Amino acid sequence: MPALPPLPDASEWTDAPAWPVFLSAVPIAFARRHRLLGVTGPEGRPLLLCDRDGDSDALDAVRRKVGPVPRHPVDPALLSGAIDRAYGEQAAETSGAAAAAIAAVDARPATVAGAAAAIEDLLDATGRAPVVTLVNALLFEAVRLEASDVHLQPTYAASGQADGGRTAVRLRCDGVLFDAFDLPGAAHDELVSRFKIIGGMDIAEKQLPQDGRASVRLGERPIDLRLSVVPTQHGERVVVRLLDKDALRHGLDELGMPGQTRARFDALIRREHGLLLVTGPTGSGKSTTLYGALQRIDSKRLNVLTLEDPIEYRLPGISQMQVATQRGMSFAKGLRSVLRQDPDIVMVGEIRDRETAELAIQAALTGHLVFSTLHTNDAASAVTRLVDLGVEPYLVASALLGVMAQRLVRRVCPDCARPAPDDPVAQLGAATETADRPQVGAGCDACRHTGYRGRVGLFELMPVSAGLREEIGRGVSSDALKRTALATGMKTLRDDGVAKVRRGETTAEEVLRVTTSLSDEDPAALLPPAY
Repeated sequence: MPALPPLPDASEWTDAPAWPVFLSAVPIAFARRHRLLGVTGPEGRPLLLCDRDGDSDALDAVRRKVGPVPRHPVDPALLSGAIDRAYGEQAAETSGAAAAAIAAVDARPATVAGAAAAIEDLLDATGRAPVVTLVNALLFEAVRLEASDVHLQPTYAASGQADGGRTAVRLRCDGVLFDAFDLPGAAHDELVSRFKIIGGMDIAEKQLPQDGRASVRLGERPIDLRLSVVPTQHGERVVVRLLDKDALRHGLDELGMPGQTRARFDALIRREHGLLLVTGPTGSGKSTTLYGALQRIDSKRLNVLTLEDPIEYRLPGISQMQVATQRGMSFAKGLRSVLRQDPDIVMVGEIRDRETAELAIQAALTGHLVFSTLHTNDAASAVTRLVDLGVEPYLVASALLGVMAQRLVRRVCPDCARPAPDDPVAQLGAATETADRPQVGAGCDACRHTGYRGRVGLFELMPVSAGLREEIGRGVSSDALKRTALATGMKTLRDDGVAKVRRGETTAEEVLRVTTSLSDEDPAALLPPAY
C-alpha cells in the first residue's frame, strides 16, 4: 500500500468521517470493547483508529473482515466518543433504521418478541429480531429528535374492520405531538409485548393498565424510560416518557427568565426558610426551573434533599429520593423521613394532597427552605389551591415566600427565521414599538418545516409582600390577590410573552396558545380604575 501523508493530530482523526465498511462489518459492542474505529483517511483511504495499548488479536480479527488497513493510536477518551458518534450517525442516515425495521416487520410472519437485555444499547442492532430492532430504532429516533414522549396508538380503518388496521407512532417534540411513523397493525401486539418486556410488565395481562420503568443506553449515554400501557377498544396503547438523566441541564440564566424576575427569584431561593412554589400544567417546565434553582445552591455548605417522582436529572452533591407509591413511599411519608435528615433545603416534587401540603407548610415554618410544585393556572391561584387542600389561610400567609407560574412556548427556528409579515404584537393587545423585531420561521429541515426549534419559558413571579401576606391571611380571592400583585409591579405570563415576541424569540400564536385560557382580556383590566 502506498505511503500515507503525515498524520494530523488525534483530535482531527476522531472527527474524520467514519468508514462505512467498518461500521457494517464490526458491531458497536466489539468496537467499544476493543476501542477500534475505521475512518476515512487522506484521499479517501481507510484508517483504523485504536487505543495505544490496542489488543493485537482484535486488530487481526477486524483486518480479516475489512482487509489490511493501517492503524493509528489515539487517546482512548476521544476514541470512545467518536465510536458513539459514528454508529449514531449511521443509524440516523437517510430514511433511518426505523424505516428499514418497519419494512422488515411488515414482510415477515409474526414471532414472539425476544427477552430484553438488562440495559439495552439502542445503537447495537447486531443479531436482533426484527421487532426488537424496530423498537430500538423508534427509541433511537425519539432520542435523536429530543422527543419527550413516544406514543404507540392502534387505529382501525374507516370501515371499522380489523383488516387494514395500522399503528401510529407519534412523538412529542417541543411540547407538540406529530405523526412520525405508520406501522403495520399485524405487528402491534408484538410491539406492545416488546415494550412490556423492556418495562418489566406482564405480557399476558391485556385487560388492565400497567406501568413500568427501564433504562437503555445510547452509546455511553443513559436514558431512563417510564412506560404506561392501557387497554383501548382497538388494542393496547403505549406511552413512553424519555428521561435523559445526564442531559445538559439549564441554569436560570438559560431558561428565558427576564432579568428582573430572575433577580427576584434568586433572592427568594437564598432565604433561610419558607415555601417557594412553581406552578403550571404538566409539561410546563416546573421541574426544570427547580433544578435550575438547586444548581445555584451551595450543596457543600447546606444539606439539600429532594423527593421526586420520577428523578429526572442527577444533581451532584444533592441527595435525591424516588417516590414509590406502590411500596408505600408517598410524598407525605417520604417528606416525614426527609425532615429527620437535618435538611436545610427540601425539594418536594409535587404537592398533591392535604397531608403533603401541611407537612410542607410546617417544614417551612420550622426553619427549612421548601421548594415544590402545584398544578394551577397562574401564581395567585396557588394560594387558593393550598386553602382548598385544607391548609389554614394564616399558615399559608406565614410560610409562603413566593409563587412562580410558568409556561413553555416554542422558539422561532434560528435557521429559517425571517421578519414577521404582520403585526404580531398587536394580536396580543399590546402597543407596537419601533424597536420591536418580531420574527417567524419559514420552515426548514432543521425544524422539520415547523418554523420552531427548542422552547423558552414564560414566567410570572409573585413574591409575597406584606400587603399580599395580609390579604392571604384574610382569605381573599385569587383575583383580588392578582390585582394587588399587579399593582406592586408583577409581570404576567402574557406580559412576558409580549416581550419575547418583540425580541423575535417566539410568535404571537405560541403566546396565545398557552395564555388564552388564563384570561380573555388584558391582565391590566384586573387593576382598579384608579391605578
